[in-house]
Amino acid sequence: MTADTVASLAFQPAQRVRAIGVSEILRITDNANALKRAGRPVIVLGAGEPDFDTPQNVREAAVRAIGRGDTRYTVLDGSPAMKAAVQLKFKRDNALDFALDEISVSAGAKQVIFNALMASLNPGDEVILPAPYWTSYADIVQICGGVPVPVACTGENGFRLDAAQLEAAITPRTRWLFINSPSNPTGAAYSAAQLKPLCEVLLRHPQVWVLADDIYEHILYDGLAFATPVAVEPRLRERTLTINGVSKAYAMTGWRVGYGAGPRALIAAMAVVQSQTTSCPSSISQAAAIEALTGPQDVVAERCADFQARRDFVVAALNRAPGLHCRVPEGAFYTFASCAGVLGKRTRGGALLQTDSDFCRYLLQDFEVAVVPGSVFGLAPYFRISYATSMAQLEEACARIIAACAALE
Repeated sequence: MTADTVASLAFQPAQRVRAIGVSEILRITDNANALKRAGRPVIVLGAGEPDFDTPQNVREAAVRAIGRGDTRYTVLDGSPAMKAAVQLKFKRDNALDFALDEISVSAGAKQVIFNALMASLNPGDEVILPAPYWTSYADIVQICGGVPVPVACTGENGFRLDAAQLEAAITPRTRWLFINSPSNPTGAAYSAAQLKPLCEVLLRHPQVWVLADDIYEHILYDGLAFATPVAVEPRLRERTLTINGVSKAYAMTGWRVGYGAGPRALIAAMAVVQSQTTSCPSSISQAAAIEALTGPQDVVAERCADFQARRDFVVAALNRAPGLHCRVPEGAFYTFASCAGVLGKRTRGGALLQTDSDFCRYLLQDFEVAVVPGSVFGLAPYFRISYATSMAQLEEACARIIAACAALE
């Protein structure tokens, strides 16, 4: 067999995934954890995962489900009991009424997004992504044959999309607009008053659907009232998919349960996609999620207060670091700080910091703190910190970041 023959027989990835890699956030986290295993005292502030345990009542509900033998397939896109719990949540928290066949339950909110885009995008359809955005958005759009259209939303505008930007980004090929509030990576949130002008633009463009990613709904600070597009403008209901899940508010990332509510035709098409991928979500995870959504909610507010205290500490610390600037995020558990003031400086080893990636690499290699560059999320020069970790870890990490900035020449 010749070398040319061997080369021709080598695996060739499909065109749809050639330009897409494993999540950069996961790669950075994996590299940092490898350094920790090698004995270095690295503090990892990369992962978007609460450090709390899943609430005890939720875990007990899963155990009871196992004891009852609820270990078989459920209805394809969520058991009737799970959908009823989602229905209750939307009515209680958002004053939105959805029928059970307007609800889809999947193995995480990410799968809900994937199902929706796979079910609706044709090749070349455009999806508007206010940047910075969660990295998976753009990759899922591309896998599903669409074209991501990032729109830069700077810190001067609170990292929020405004009506003029939205109007300018819409073309005849636009199929979806994504709204993530509170946001990953910035923690920025939209009030009802800030969503209203966007809704007015959308009413003039009936071909554009709205994907509202509300996964951080319950992690909102300073008394700000949560707002979601279809509640602000009910006339958008027939072209809005509202997505949420139990991962963030209830510290259930590993249980893999997300859900969405929207028009029946879209939900039915999403079920077709899910039928050929994962089938139903885990029956045990659904039992746990039912308890999370319908059981006592006190723990959600308690943990939100804890996150707010961490936010306040991290923002104040970053603003003490020479060359850094951090706005106060309204929600989620991230800060998105500008590092423009340190670019152009050199490390003591002589390395020139030219990009936010250079700065993040410097923090990890020289000061053993792992953070994620803003360029990964579509906007530079910034970096994201996840403060979903202990206050002791945050205190040490922020001290190292301040020292790292002070050490630059």
